[in-house]
Amino acid sequence: MKRASGDIVIRNKKAFHDFEFIEKYVAGIKLTGTEIKSIRLGKAAITDTYCFFRDGELYLKGMHIAEYFWGNLNNHDPLRERKLLLTKRELRKMERKVRETGNTIVALKVFINDRGLAKVEIAVSRGKKEYDKRQSIKKKDLEREMDRFRKK
Repeated sequence: MKRASGDIVIRNKKAFHDFEFIEKYVAGIKLTGTEIKSIRLGKAAITDTYCFFRDGELYLKGMHIAEYFWGNLNNHDPLRERKLLLTKRELRKMERKVRETGNTIVALKVFINDRGLAKVEIAVSRGKKEYDKRQSIKKKDLEREMDRFRKK
């Protein structure tokens, strides 16, 4: 059974808890053949993934893509750094924001778009303090309770 291209979405739930997002972007990922096949099977994890700049280009570090089962000697390294594909304007803008104290770029989700290409949603973000985390959990609980009363 073949999956629809929109079915594959790999989320980074930890990032939503630990960071507040300043600006979001969608970027392409430069992948090898066995990597895209593994992603299409849903065999990827982005829990501790972040981005960094090297020579004016943006790279993704910490993304785990499991080795493709049917791959042979040409199989990929599961934890290699992957280049992200963005415009120069977006790269310059993000680099300026990252130079500010406390900002970092984290991966939020990896998905397959309608054309069958792997994309990653990244965000320039700032780490939350402990009291911010408690506050966001409290807000989420209140919203959930309000929804419960609305449905009745």
